[in-house]
Amino acid sequence: MDFDGFTLVASTADLDEEPRARTHADAIEFRMDLADGPLDALASYDGELPILATNRADWEGGEAGEEGRLDALADACTVDAVEAIDVELAAIGDGTADDLLETARERDVRIVVSAHDFEGTPPRPALVRTLTEAGEYGDVAKLAVTAESRADALALLSATEQLTRRGESVATMAMGEVGRHTRAVAPVYGSRIGYAPVDPDAATAPGQYDLASLDRLVGRLSPKREN
Repeated sequence: MDFDGFTLVASTADLDEEPRARTHADAIEFRMDLADGPLDALASYDGELPILATNRADWEGGEAGEEGRLDALADACTVDAVEAIDVELAAIGDGTADDLLETARERDVRIVVSAHDFEGTPPRPALVRTLTEAGEYGDVAKLAVTAESRADALALLSATEQLTRRGESVATMAMGEVGRHTRAVAPVYGSRIGYAPVDPDAATAPGQYDLASLDRLVGRLSPKREN
């Protein structure tokens, strides 16, 4: 999983759903924080798609408490199918993720450094600063905001274009109905990762398209995408 081009990721807490995702997805985002026995599930995984492992903290929209959360992600790095992990920028900033980052680099596991704003969309310069900071630590800087207006969506797309033009690898999306279209449009401006649930009734973030729809939309807007 090199993220040199656009990667469509199917989000799920059940790795048994992987066969359903193969037609459209390039990879699986395994939401460890939403799964029962996630390390056991990873150990028995025999699917074809590579895995981006996420163990989202409860303070950033997930369900994982802090105890053992990053250690579990480090253990996930030892699974051959896990080619990337997601680490919150805030966890890196306070130093708690230092050992995890070292483990990932030793195992040649890609690092997506993420930040989420569930309250709104900061001004464009702040978006650029957050993406720039995240990019200093990881292979892809991910930023999800909540759009309350079309202007918010435009600010996010503009920041995406600026960072991409600068040679940075970013993944951006605006959560909620107002910003929903950015999930399909952001790849045109350089966003490297798109997320969609395998099961449309089990979306992992507000405003997600179902997997088949996002694949179709991105394919029409970005003709270079290949399945």
